[in-house]
Amino acid sequence: MSANQQFTLVQRPVGMPDDTHLRLDETPMPEAGKGEVLLKTRYLSLDPYMRGRMNDTASYATPVALGEVMTGEAVSEVLESHHPDLSPGDLVIARTGWQTHSVATPDSLYRIDPEIAPPSAWLGVIGMPGFTAYVGLREFGRPQPGETVVVSAASGAVGQVVGQIAKMKGCRVVGVAGAEDKCDYVKTEYGFDACVNYKDEDFEEQLRAACPDGIDVYFENVGGKVFEAVMTLVNDFARIPVCGRIAHYNQTRLPEGPDRLIPFMGQILIKRLMFRGFIQSDHNELLPEFRREMGQWLKEGRVKYREDVVEGFENTLTAFQGLLQGNNRGKLVVRVS
Repeated sequence: MSANQQFTLVQRPVGMPDDTHLRLDETPMPEAGKGEVLLKTRYLSLDPYMRGRMNDTASYATPVALGEVMTGEAVSEVLESHHPDLSPGDLVIARTGWQTHSVATPDSLYRIDPEIAPPSAWLGVIGMPGFTAYVGLREFGRPQPGETVVVSAASGAVGQVVGQIAKMKGCRVVGVAGAEDKCDYVKTEYGFDACVNYKDEDFEEQLRAACPDGIDVYFENVGGKVFEAVMTLVNDFARIPVCGRIAHYNQTRLPEGPDRLIPFMGQILIKRLMFRGFIQSDHNELLPEFRREMGQWLKEGRVKYREDVVEGFENTLTAFQGLLQGNNRGKLVVRVS
């Protein structure tokens, strides 16, 4: 190829992003300079956090500027190297953004080992989503044997790993998902004890029945009605790692009342609840340990995973829209080349 393709943020979305906000452009092929490498994207990761980076609001990370390539992580192949530590054909993880080719320095890359896990898995179960599950559950959920752990977005890239680690810890694990086939999958493939479809009319009653001893750990990925239902069942001293709130990412205004903040704060006090928002990149000192443990778990078959692979870079935006609507089954990646 003589050209690079990239999705550029040209307008900040209100609600669901579309092609008026993210434009597919063709640009000249980038050139690697001294000490740099030229990369060809093999697999592009699509993750919910990307929606927040499109907004010009204060957050834990700088928003994508208008006119910039949309941010994102990818597994890439080294095409050309001007550094002794990397050779053509090496596979690396890099924050390339939504584009087919990019230039990077070796200190911004991580060379992956496809013998440990297939390349795409380094964007999922043994990549950032898996590490997110590992950090949130280990550092802030702190599950104990016999406790009940509830996981929202249970079939997603993070949720599927949370549930399986919690099972290894000896917990009762209850998933929440938005389709019957997702619920069936996490029970039969990942070993969850139960899974409840939040779209069912009797969702709250089903969740209560699935958690007869209450909830000790709630791994929050969603927000909305799932959070409200969980909060009626949490036990004293429950821990709630807050990883995401995808139900609210495309909201254009605050929900209508009543204002539940005062009773919510009362519940935190009376039940001595621990809420902790976290970002996995604040805990990079745990990455080597995570990669060792997850690599071993994968080798032993103790952790399984599911990927939703979309073919073709041109379908990236449509795939991302589907992610925000819950259409994916497992970790969503785009096979670019």
